[in-house]
Amino acid sequence: MGMPLSLLRLPSLDLVRGFVAVGRRMSITVAAADLCLTQSAVSRQIHALEDHLGLKLFVRGHRSIAFTPEGERLFRSADGAFQQLQDVLGDLRAAGALRPVTVSACIGIAGLWLLPRLSRFQALHPGVDLRVSAVNRIADLRHEGIDLAIRYAPDDAVPDGAERLFGETVVPVAHAGLAGVDLADDGALAGVNLLEFDDPGRPWLQWSTWLSAQGRAAPRPKGVLHFNQYDQVIQAALAGQGVALGRLALIRPLLDEGRLVCVAGPAGGGANRHAYWLIQAEAEARDEVRRVAAWIRAEASAG
Repeated sequence: MGMPLSLLRLPSLDLVRGFVAVGRRMSITVAAADLCLTQSAVSRQIHALEDHLGLKLFVRGHRSIAFTPEGERLFRSADGAFQQLQDVLGDLRAAGALRPVTVSACIGIAGLWLLPRLSRFQALHPGVDLRVSAVNRIADLRHEGIDLAIRYAPDDAVPDGAERLFGETVVPVAHAGLAGVDLADDGALAGVNLLEFDDPGRPWLQWSTWLSAQGRAAPRPKGVLHFNQYDQVIQAALAGQGVALGRLALIRPLLDEGRLVCVAGPAGGGANRHAYWLIQAEAEARDEVRRVAAWIRAEASAG
């Protein structure tokens, strides 16, 4: 076995890459397509490598090529080296790539609380790529690649490590055009539509429960509009279509802006035992995740 060449005398990496591409395909035309080069450019690379080594690497036939013994020996070594290089560089590139921070929340929380605040986050952290996953099912954070989750649950149903963001109070709200409605008056119900959230699993967000908590009979309103998503309930209220049970933590900006008004105080049963919680998938999270979590906490503290 001869002495190894010095780095200075090694052929150009481009020439060896062209040789490996042709050897893998045994076709200059297909290899050229793989490298986004012309067929003539790849042919020149092969000729240049052969000239550098002073020997032939391929036997060219009619519409076919084959390795010479020297070419086959070089290919076995070069192909393995290039595959290792591809693997390592691929890993390094993936590790260095910007990974988005994924925040999971139910559709109502995402639409009413999180999304309206995102412009402030982008202004503070323009270099962080944020992804919002709005789903009503409970996601498996680690299995589904979710970094943070905002959950709505009672105190005794949250996992260890969950941070309480804020509690919940429910009050009737409506468009400013219905500001004169007084739901303390049973007769007022006959003149308005009630906007109902159809979720049997959350009766505390339904009108019958709210009225019962005040010792009042089942509602006999002008009409009832039913929705299967909570953000739809609030959109209907904004459109002046009736009175909704507003979750103060989610609609506070709409009240502050005057787009919605309270038409009755919380009176018995406005607050409930549910709260909003922040859950972090990894205890030792990367910097971008910690920054998003800190921003969520700050927004929650600000109201």
